[in-house]
Amino acid sequence: MALNSMTGFARASGGAGALTWQWELKSVNGKGLDIRFRLPPGHDHLEAPARSALTAAFRRGNIQAALTITGETAGETLLLNERVLEQVLAAAEALRQRLKAEPLRVEHLLGLRGVLELKGEAPDEAALQARAVAMLATLAEAVTALAEARAAEGARLSDILGTQLDRIAQLASAARDAPARTAEAIRARLAEQVARLMDVNSGFDEQRLHQEAMLIFTRADIQEELDRLFSHVAAARDLMAAHEPAGRKFDFLAQEFNREANTLCSKALDRGLTAIGLDLKTVIDQMREQVQNLE
Repeated sequence: MALNSMTGFARASGGAGALTWQWELKSVNGKGLDIRFRLPPGHDHLEAPARSALTAAFRRGNIQAALTITGETAGETLLLNERVLEQVLAAAEALRQRLKAEPLRVEHLLGLRGVLELKGEAPDEAALQARAVAMLATLAEAVTALAEARAAEGARLSDILGTQLDRIAQLASAARDAPARTAEAIRARLAEQVARLMDVNSGFDEQRLHQEAMLIFTRADIQEELDRLFSHVAAARDLMAAHEPAGRKFDFLAQEFNREANTLCSKALDRGLTAIGLDLKTVIDQMREQVQNLE
């Protein structure tokens, strides 16, 4: 089976010199492909090639990609940005006077972005390029791992969907072979109803009653619905065997399954067929829930 899920998680780590980094990829259901990044400051240049790598690997899903970098660069020092601090103090004092609030504490001030800065020897361009290439190579490992995780979840979904399709085919066969659908059973039921009407009022036109009975018989025929159910089962199995994302098509097909089950229930002439139709609706609803996870 070639179905893939949209749900998965992957992590890959790498390093160069004193630096280490880690990519985390999380994927959940989505109508399309939505990729969001969380990158450390100064690494926005990685987003475009990283987005291209993810777009090439996946068609659907909400994917969150996070890069974490740890380690220190030789010669790094912690500096206080006096200009930013003065601006923060002025704004904080004006706000404090307006709100009659307590002054900001030192740890709060130092925790504000830009007040404290790490300064160190800037690596040369070649080193930066090499580091970017290494980080993207680690991302490629994470993308491969995420694809494997989504494929493994897709295999599990394939087993569930295969079982549900088997059950739908069994119920459709049971409806097709139901004794209540035989011409004799329908004729007997209609004859009984007509007899009751004739007992109540002998003025009924028998020819008109015969026409009405034939109309009821035509409206109660579920052969077309059964044919479409079997056809949908075959189409679903073809989708499961196809080597391409099938989630959207499977979702549409599940809606068609539901439509046929509803029509079958509305045409059912006895409790047995109604029960089969309700079982069909239950299985189809369960299948539709699983289909939402498919890529």
